Amino acid sequence: MKIYEFEGFPNPARIRIALAEKNLTDKVEFVSVNVPEGEHQSETFRAKNPSATVPLLELDDGTCISESTAITEYLDHIGGTPTLTGTTPKDRAKIHMMQRRAESNLLDAVAAYFHHATPGLGKHIEGYQCAEWGEHQKHTALKGMHYLDGVLASQPFLAGGDFSMADITAYAGLGFADFAKIAIPDEYVNLKNWRTRVASRPSLNA
Repeated sequence: MKIYEFEGFPNPARIRIALAEKNLTDKVEFVSVNVPEGEHQSETFRAKNPSATVPLLELDDGTCISESTAITEYLDHIGGTPTLTGTTPKDRAKIHMMQRRAESNLLDAVAAYFHHATPGLGKHIEGYQCAEWGEHQKHTALKGMHYLDGVLASQPFLAGGDFSMADITAYAGLGFADFAKIAIPDEYVNLKNWRTRVASRPSLNA
């Protein structure tokens, strides 16, 4: 298997965490795609992923799978018993629900702020920017943090009692927020404590 990525970006980080959780890191060849230099827009890469985004998983038979959630689903089901995406219909539904909430209300919102309300990756990459939209999405991200803090008031992880891909997404979102200088408000103690606990996992230390 190959993972096309740009190391340090939030979505590739999600896949690296999932690989470490499943003890699959040594089964993958990492291929760097220089996004800041526009390599993701090349015809060669677009032939593999028309969306021109990383990460991208390429299987040994040439099948290409994009989107972090889809890649995580695949990895979770080839590496022993699924642990990140749920085993029962109820658990799977809850994990996917919370994953999407963490993605749209935190990670994607921070990304929109970064790409629209800051210089982002530079005009040669960003193209169209709308600062007003970016600032609006910053407030969306802060509201997302508030929501997640409330969820964590009554359970250890975002989808219940077990660590899942929802937690991976939220953790990556907070890392991106740090980079974009959107701080977690001090009163969101549950979210901060959760982040500390997640950061101590072997997969994060790896």
